[in-house]
Amino acid sequence: MSVENSEARVQDTVPPGADGNGKGAAGNETALPADLQDERLIASHGVGGAISAFTARLKSGDLGSVPVVVGLIIIWAVFQIANSSFLSSRNLVNLTLQTTSVGVIAIGIVLVLLLGEIDLSVGSVSGLAAAVLGVTFVNEGWPLVLSLVAAVVLGLVIGLFYGALYNRFGVPSFVITLAGLLGFLGLQLLVLGKEGSLNLPFDSALVGFATRSFLSPALAYGLVAVVVAVYVLTRLRGRGARVAAGLSAAPNSMIAVKAGALTLVLLVPVLVLNGDRGVSSMFVLFLALVVATDFAVRKTRWGRSVMAVGGNVEAARRAGINVRMIYLSVFAACSTFAAVGGLLAAARLVAVNQSSGGGDTNLNAIAAAVIGGTSLFGGRGSAYSALLGALVIMSISNGLALLSLDSSVRYMVTAGVLLIAVTIDSLSRRSRQAHGRA
Repeated sequence: MSVENSEARVQDTVPPGADGNGKGAAGNETALPADLQDERLIASHGVGGAISAFTARLKSGDLGSVPVVVGLIIIWAVFQIANSSFLSSRNLVNLTLQTTSVGVIAIGIVLVLLLGEIDLSVGSVSGLAAAVLGVTFVNEGWPLVLSLVAAVVLGLVIGLFYGALYNRFGVPSFVITLAGLLGFLGLQLLVLGKEGSLNLPFDSALVGFATRSFLSPALAYGLVAVVVAVYVLTRLRGRGARVAAGLSAAPNSMIAVKAGALTLVLLVPVLVLNGDRGVSSMFVLFLALVVATDFAVRKTRWGRSVMAVGGNVEAARRAGINVRMIYLSVFAACSTFAAVGGLLAAARLVAVNQSSGGGDTNLNAIAAAVIGGTSLFGGRGSAYSALLGALVIMSISNGLALLSLDSSVRYMVTAGVLLIAVTIDSLSRRSRQAHGRA
């Protein structure tokens, strides 16, 4: 790069009030922020700079959630044209209820995929957890809380078992969890016994939470206000920390623009859902789990270790990361999420039977994580992938059901969307490698 071009780039990023020589309007010396003093670290500022940076990331293959958001918009538009009831308040409330259990299971799949591994048994684990709930709560008369704890702990123990096998013997996760898929399916049938089906009490707290609990409009709008306020305060605090450290920071106007966009993204769905029963408490729980998991992955030492191990195991080990503990904890978290998802599915259906956790549960959960943008190669992804991917999968299922199309069509459409998502992941990975971003 020529000296003239370097100087021009530095001048373009000088903070307001400073001239091209780094001096303020009054002639006083104004030092550039530390991250702008090296031309290799120059950041873009303002709305135009943010757009330029975003475009550059897309060109380099760092697509993020853009493909799945665009795909979701297209899917919704197509189904709305085909059936005007698709985007109605009533159907969208149903869609949130259908999405929750699959989405919770998909959160665990996202964590495992971040390590470059896989768990094929989440469906069986969710079905077994539901069976334990049904037998202990209905047949044995255990308190509901104790039955729920027993089912969740069972999922945790299964995940710890997977992690221990992987760490001790190096058996591929594909093989371990494939064996788990078969073994825990058999255990589920054994637990349910000859009856094979149990109905949960309709007046129980769990069933009420899953089927009849919705936020009041005032509470829903208040929750939106709280989320936006927390976002703004967090951004302002981060900006203050960067300024105090002598680094460049986004202007308050940019924070205001992003806060406005977040308000719009949250407020419009709440307005639509309040046109019918409102925002489901179960869906709010799912969103809370997504946010908590995203925070754990991005902001905690454990999460950074997970991303490091998924990016390069040997480099992570040499950096002092306890790789074995990371694998153990992630497998445990995945099976725990599977158990919770199974409990929510059983509560929504008000029943537990031999098909609980079966059918296309594995397909939907794994496809949701991949379609949502989590890389199969490890080290790239977000908990929000579970949310977006589950919405895509269940939107396809819901839309085709409204059109009275056969399940065979749903399987083929889902397969096509999954194949497209994996292809985009592979192509973007090649592009990142070519641009030095992999």
